[in-house]
Amino acid sequence: MPKIASVSTYEPPYTIEQSNVEQLIKELFQHKYNNLDRLLKVFKNGDIERRQFCVPMEWYKNEHTFEERNDLYIELATIYTVDVIKKCLNNLKFFETPIDPSEIDAFFFVSSSGISTPSIDARVMNHLKFSDRIKRIPIWGLGCAGGAAGISRAFDYCLAHPTKKALVVCVELCSLTFQKNDYSKSNLVGTSLFSDGVACALVCGDEVNLPTNKSIPYIINTASKWMPNSLDVMGWDFKDDGLHVIFSKDIPSIIEKWLGPFIHDFLKENDIPYNQLAHFIAHPGGKKVLKAYESTLNLTEHHTEISRNVLKQHGNMSSPTVLYVLEQFMLNNRAQNDYGLMVALGPGFSGEAVLLQWRNSN
Repeated sequence: MPKIASVSTYEPPYTIEQSNVEQLIKELFQHKYNNLDRLLKVFKNGDIERRQFCVPMEWYKNEHTFEERNDLYIELATIYTVDVIKKCLNNLKFFETPIDPSEIDAFFFVSSSGISTPSIDARVMNHLKFSDRIKRIPIWGLGCAGGAAGISRAFDYCLAHPTKKALVVCVELCSLTFQKNDYSKSNLVGTSLFSDGVACALVCGDEVNLPTNKSIPYIINTASKWMPNSLDVMGWDFKDDGLHVIFSKDIPSIIEKWLGPFIHDFLKENDIPYNQLAHFIAHPGGKKVLKAYESTLNLTEHHTEISRNVLKQHGNMSSPTVLYVLEQFMLNNRAQNDYGLMVALGPGFSGEAVLLQWRNSN
């Protein structure tokens, strides 16, 4: 089975306390809402303490065109991707010898918060010595589900090619999409929740030998599920000034009704009793989303503790967030043969599940 050999994360340069973001929004929107103080409670009630952004707070006080935002996305996404790949391939916490970029056979680039053609992976390849025969697979538009989906697609590739190595890079600069003149409640909620993040995972086929002293997660199987007629649950609304967030208040209730049967069917298909799951690697879409996970899957707060802490320290970074959670699981040794489940949900409305088992590497 393919395995996740290394995970690395990268924090954009500006760490801002949630209370400071709230104060900025109060300043910008104070004459646009009759009940702003009541609406601003979303900043305090989300269990987020701080978030990382790619630009300083002063940037948000000025107007920015879609072109300006997207040019900045391309520039910074390229820089951050180079850095996070270097960190992943030189991560001696997971394997004993660094890996050269020329050894990578496939590059999955996942993002939804900016547009680039050629895609960011092509730009990155001018900065790192990848093989000119590498397979590039950019994935756009999966939003918060993108991290787990990227791992799933790398699993498919490495299952077919057991001697190959694949990188999955997730980059989201959600803060660049902030709309100063959008007075919808979705924009206010999104502003209280979303942030910037970058993560990279190295997925290897079963015949790749990477000596390590740690047990690492092997990918047993993956599953995807789509909900018909749900285009208005989450996503982007494209307008002249950029991307406007679509974020339904019904997401937690949708999760409670829809996710449980999907996950139980997936585990049954793989003959894994539900009570054998030791680790739950959940994309923390928000406080209410984590509560919905716990409700529909009969989990305790212990199961979602790492996801909750990632949300608290970073906010919702969209696609990279679940890899931030996975990194914390991988940094601490997990018992041999422990099962884990990675879950993320995104636009479509859709879900991705990845069944893992911790084993000693070859």
